[in-house]
Amino acid sequence: MLDEIDRQIIQATQAGLPLTPEPYQTLAEQLGLTADDVMQRLSTMQDSGIIRRIGAVPNHYKLGYRFNGMTVWNVPDEVIDELGHKVGQLEFVSHCYHRPRHLPGWPYNLFAMVHGKSQEAVDEQIQQIKALLADNNLGCDVLYSTKILKKTGFRTASQPLSTQ
Repeated sequence: MLDEIDRQIIQATQAGLPLTPEPYQTLAEQLGLTADDVMQRLSTMQDSGIIRRIGAVPNHYKLGYRFNGMTVWNVPDEVIDELGHKVGQLEFVSHCYHRPRHLPGWPYNLFAMVHGKSQEAVDEQIQQIKALLADNNLGCDVLYSTKILKKTGFRTASQPLSTQ
């Protein structure tokens, strides 16, 4: 269970860690803790599954990557773990995961997000994934982004979700 200090840490990090040279120290000072306490508590929450991951969430648009596509693939279930790992290791894939099919209209079970500075770059990345999957590619599609959505972190029950 979360105690009050854990809740304060979650609330203080919902919009991300402070953009300072020592973000854990900055956070600790804001909360009246030590940096070691903050890191240990975050680690414990991550180990217990309360927090899934701590990582950077870049704004691809600001970095010049204006062409973004969620590629969806129909691959045999017996090789999805192996193939998903390989696709996820490609340097241009930012997210890769297994999702259930919803037949008959949605046969896709492997999802991989790709980003490029041009449509041609994204098309080339898709061709690389096709080549990697080879005969295991039983069909695919690409869902292109039309706008960037606000990315937010975990919200505690006591704080309402943003409606923006």
